[in-house]
Amino acid sequence: MGLAALLGAAGLAHFVATDAYAGIIPRALPAPRAWVYASGAAELVCAGLVAGPRTRRLGGWLTAGLFIAVFPANVQMALDGGIAGGGLLGPPLIAWLRLPLQIPLIAWAVWVARH
Repeated sequence: MGLAALLGAAGLAHFVATDAYAGIIPRALPAPRAWVYASGAAELVCAGLVAGPRTRRLGGWLTAGLFIAVFPANVQMALDGGIAGGGLLGPPLIAWLRLPLQIPLIAWAVWVARH
C-alpha cells in the first residue's frame, strides 16, 4: 500500500501545484499543463491499480513504465537548478538527488508487479 499512497499523493500534487510541475516539462513538449494533468491522472490510475489485489500486477508494471516515462521531467528539473514554479519543487541538490532515486522507485514498482 505504500506505493499506492506515494502515487496517490504525487498524482494529487499535480493538480494542486500544476504550475510548479509545468515548469519541469521538457521544453520540446507542447502544452506543459496538459502533460502535468495527464501524468497526474496516470499516477492516480496507477495508485488505484496497485492498491487493488486483482490489479496489482498490472499496476506495478504500468507504474514502472510511468516512472521511466517521467524521467525526462526529473532531468529537466535538475538541469534548471531545481527551480520550477517559484522553486516549489525544491533546491538544486534535491533535484539532482531525485535522479538516482528513480532506480529504487522503478525496482519497487517491478517488485509489486511480481509479488
